[in-house]
Amino acid sequence: MSMAQASTGRRDFLKAAGAAALTSSIFTGNLKGANDKVNIGFIGIGQMGSGNIGYAAKVPGFQIAAVCDVYQPALERAQAQAKRLGFEGVKAVKDFREILADKSIDAVCISTPDHWHPYMTVEACKAGKDVYVEKPSFVFIDEGPKMVEAARKYKRVVQAGTMQRSGKFFQKAREIVKSGELGDIVFCRTFQTGTTKKEGWGNPPDTDPPKGLDWDLWLGPAPKRAFNANRWGVAEGRWSTFRYFWDYAGGAMTDWGVHLMDIVQFAYDEVMPTSIAAQGGKFYVNDNVETPDTMMVTYRYPAFVASYESRTANPFPMYDNTYGTAFHGTKATLMVNRGGYWVFPNDKKSPSVAETNKAMADMNVPHWNNWLDCIKTREKPIADIETCVRTTATCVLANLSLRHGVTLDWDDKAFTVKQQNIKPFLKAKYRSPWKLEV
Repeated sequence: MSMAQASTGRRDFLKAAGAAALTSSIFTGNLKGANDKVNIGFIGIGQMGSGNIGYAAKVPGFQIAAVCDVYQPALERAQAQAKRLGFEGVKAVKDFREILADKSIDAVCISTPDHWHPYMTVEACKAGKDVYVEKPSFVFIDEGPKMVEAARKYKRVVQAGTMQRSGKFFQKAREIVKSGELGDIVFCRTFQTGTTKKEGWGNPPDTDPPKGLDWDLWLGPAPKRAFNANRWGVAEGRWSTFRYFWDYAGGAMTDWGVHLMDIVQFAYDEVMPTSIAAQGGKFYVNDNVETPDTMMVTYRYPAFVASYESRTANPFPMYDNTYGTAFHGTKATLMVNRGGYWVFPNDKKSPSVAETNKAMADMNVPHWNNWLDCIKTREKPIADIETCVRTTATCVLANLSLRHGVTLDWDDKAFTVKQQNIKPFLKAKYRSPWKLEV
């Protein structure tokens, strides 16, 4: 697909969202000067949120002003972390609405479970705050255009947490793909491999929530459910397992796959697939989480085919790596991940070009620097929310294909599928009193 075609697709998407035309510089009344600190509130401070506090602390223009979580021990840990990093008097609240109502806070970082991302992003934009929101952008397709519409309508700078776009390895890989050095590219591969135990995360019974957790507020717009340790998933030494339940997330596909597929779409100027077919299931793990332990997806793009492969019961590597994004051309193949990039000429078994310099590996702090720069200039950030909405859609569509046993055809202009019987599953049904309204 040409750059002109990709640009047309993006314009159609924004029209479908009811958004205003894009501008390269968006002025707002609270534009920050070069030396002004941006007061930021952190909403959701588990492992991801704590990591983001650490990254923001390395960017001199940010002032950590507040932390928010529905779990009291997490709040206490975040306050202590901020203090260790040199930030005194950090406000701690349980309800994110207090953060949004606080006019002294200029921007928010949303690192909550995925099902909260759309609502909090839209409400933050309405409250006049710039936003850093973790990936994936949403759980239901129809939430995505509303996030873009809110960013445009309220003229906010919304950076998504697809931080690989700020990594030098990935930027160089994109440059090589665009240069034509690989020849004509008709196949791309994304993959992740690993090992897991047969018992997985176990089968804990439903119980009362732990002391200090507001479970109803944690659920928010998601369906009312009894507390289960795996649904919440917070425990030492692991990422929260909420990501393996359909009410809140989309498993490996939206957790890891969104990063891997994002580099394909980054390289091709946000092009979307035209059809999506997925297979998979829980073939090995015996626990109470819902998403697959093994999955394969085939994407038909206008000019190439792409695949996503998730293996959690077998760690056998490809390209001598256990995860990555690969571009197969008529002259050579390029594979890139967070450790580097490698170019394999078609007539050789070993790479002719390899870059693994650790100095190039940093992604997170540059990503936060990019967001700060754009808050001050009002330009679009490198992972503007529209880009992550489009990549998230490719991942959510794969899950829908798998769950409903159907190949999906994508209508990019209308930002929907062509299969009428699947369209109801693109729409979120928020639990009262929550409403997603731009």
